[in-house]
Amino acid sequence: MFETADPETCTRVLKVLALVGDKWSLLVIGHLGDGPVRFGALQRAVTGISHRMLTVTLRGLERDGLVSRTVHPTVPPKVEYRLTELGQTLVPPVRALGEWAWKHLDEIAASQDRYGKG
Repeated sequence: MFETADPETCTRVLKVLALVGDKWSLLVIGHLGDGPVRFGALQRAVTGISHRMLTVTLRGLERDGLVSRTVHPTVPPKVEYRLTELGQTLVPPVRALGEWAWKHLDEIAASQDRYGKG
């Protein structure tokens, strides 16, 4: 794939991969793959993410056209996040990557131990 692309296209592809390839984006996309989620529920589901980092991640995914944000006119306001049609296309590869990681956890840990990371 990359061998046949010109340098400008490769750079653009790498920028897109950087947008969706960080750990928080992958986890958020995975959780939003089942349907709309409110901010608090999403923060509870994405273990270890701070309020600020979730906000930054969601804004970035929204900016890139992968997530939509809906504010419902209630008191207090109810805000839901959902994947856009484009964002939905990421669910299968993100989940496949997660399944691969889950399947190979022990092998990777053993390799790290042998390497001396321990």
